[in-house]
Amino acid sequence: MLTLKEAKKIIDELKEEIEKHNYQYYVLDNPVISDVEYDKLMRKLIELETEFPELVTPDSPSQRVGGKPLAGFNTYTHRTPLLSLGNVFGKEELFDFHRRVRSGLGVDSVEYVVEPKIDGLSVALYYENGIFNIGATRGDGITGEDVTQNLKTIGNVPLRLKESFPALDVRGEAYMPKESFKRLNAAREKKGEMLFANPRNAAAGSIRQLDPKIAASRDLRVIVYAIMYADGVTITKHSEALELLKKQGFSVTQPFISSDINEIAEYCAKWADKRHDLPYEIDGLVIKVNSIEQQEQLGHTSKSPRWAVAYKFPAEQGVTKLLDIFVRVGRTGVVTPNAILEPIRLAGTTVSRATLHNEDFIKEKDIRIGDYVVVEKAGEIIPEVVRVLKEKRTGREIPFGMPEYCPECNSRIVRLEGEAASRCIDITCPAIVREGIIHFASRNAMNIEGLGEAIITQFFEQGLIKDAADLYYLDFDRIVNLERMGPKSAQNLLNAIEESKNRGLENLIFALGIRLVGQRAAKILAQEFKSMDRLSKATIDELISIPEIGPKMAESILTFFNEKKNLDFIERLKKAGVKMEMEEKLPTSEKLHGKTFVITGSLEGFSRKVAQGKIEDLGGKVSSSVSKKTDYVVVGTDPGSKYDKAKELGVTILNEKEFAALLEG
Repeated sequence: MLTLKEAKKIIDELKEEIEKHNYQYYVLDNPVISDVEYDKLMRKLIELETEFPELVTPDSPSQRVGGKPLAGFNTYTHRTPLLSLGNVFGKEELFDFHRRVRSGLGVDSVEYVVEPKIDGLSVALYYENGIFNIGATRGDGITGEDVTQNLKTIGNVPLRLKESFPALDVRGEAYMPKESFKRLNAAREKKGEMLFANPRNAAAGSIRQLDPKIAASRDLRVIVYAIMYADGVTITKHSEALELLKKQGFSVTQPFISSDINEIAEYCAKWADKRHDLPYEIDGLVIKVNSIEQQEQLGHTSKSPRWAVAYKFPAEQGVTKLLDIFVRVGRTGVVTPNAILEPIRLAGTTVSRATLHNEDFIKEKDIRIGDYVVVEKAGEIIPEVVRVLKEKRTGREIPFGMPEYCPECNSRIVRLEGEAASRCIDITCPAIVREGIIHFASRNAMNIEGLGEAIITQFFEQGLIKDAADLYYLDFDRIVNLERMGPKSAQNLLNAIEESKNRGLENLIFALGIRLVGQRAAKILAQEFKSMDRLSKATIDELISIPEIGPKMAESILTFFNEKKNLDFIERLKKAGVKMEMEEKLPTSEKLHGKTFVITGSLEGFSRKVAQGKIEDLGGKVSSSVSKKTDYVVVGTDPGSKYDKAKELGVTILNEKEFAALLEG
């Protein structure tokens, strides 16, 4: 029988040896023992920790295997804002960035560090006294999700640093290697599960699993690329920070360092072709000023640093055959032609469909069924036909014409004068209704988790729902036996539907799909009217008196609420328990009560969201347009036309210092 002291000595030795092998395997990609030998070491550690639970520490390798499922993620406020990067496309824009940097510093030469831009999920790792304490997603840059338990399962995230800094905050990218992604999708395909679109989605989906064991079962990695805060160490260059991170056991990329912008441009162009040779996906390169002092001198806007930029690779193109063209009816009745393509691999995903936008687009490019076409992923996301290879035509290609009748309801398709879009104008069209339900359940609307297009289509075709309100009247027995459902999935879906009842008034307004009312307008309407009942009774004068609600949008809102069937729909939502009133956040002070602010340009000390929050906390409100009713226009760097409008109307203009003084005074 081991004593506590003897057990601690063996456990410490095992922990050190296992972490050494983790570093060899995950960071150096050079394992020195077999998987069987590694498993024996881990098993021995877990057995001893089970026998002596008081010796289990947060930095133990046994803590990587995943704990109990979480009820939900808590939010975490970052100590330092996680800014996003501005983009440059091509050599000329890169040179423009270089000119801005030199001008800002007043120097002729600048040393830069160039690193791959990993295509994954941005995360922050927080260490206290050398121990991994908190891990969070970037979120909106100010607040992210606490995903510590999932990040602990990643083998190349050090649980203990080589040196015990009082505090060290680092930023990196969680990703899934290409080969691991292929294996994961192959396994999911065998089980009949939905495939991930690309490694980025797979990594993000894995990090955001509520059960850490799922994250632990997937081969995730983190590459760290920045120190955000360091207590106990002085760093003068970004390249020094990378060396320090490497010595502490983090995975970092090998940087390219140069003061020659032409050499950097050549390096970027070379990697546009070489990127596919890497074991992970990248969507560009990041160019950073190396000197920390110069970084601080250049500063940042509310969104991005002025000392760094992302060089984005040109959209990847490929040639494939256009097999057919079909049309799809959207929730507003717009009929959009889409191309069916011979599958082609582009930007890390297999593309088999592409948008053709509208009839004019097809005619302008003379696109025909059977053509060989050049396809690209615009912004690495949306597949689009760029041009036709007419020299490959055989004469058997078929010109396309928009159908006269809707493929879903057989109503006549019309194209209104002055519009590029063709529409089905039958509001009872199954496609319009189905797409409306998909919109209602989407992330930015009622955000019903697990209720995707396939399930909605199945419910619709089975006659279980006729509109979105019917979702709240579904019961377990009616859905449990549907294809790919089962007891657990059915209950999870019903729980998600129930949870969506409290999503909030602005989400509900957006979910209704009122023509011309987007997310921003939905938020403004919710803040102005506070309840669905008040909004439904609003007059045209009340609506157009609200900044940002123009005559066309006001007319659309009025038309929507004048339809009895829409009011009946809202009444059924209300009876089901869907929240119809705005939960007001009480201001901490009334010092700005009744004052309307407009913010224009980039603020140094506030993100736009934080500035708006501070104004609202003091009883004021923020608008996005300047009018005679505006009390203050807060002006940052590079203000737009709102600044000119404020001067024209004689509205009080505050610089950032004056704005901060007003908040504090």
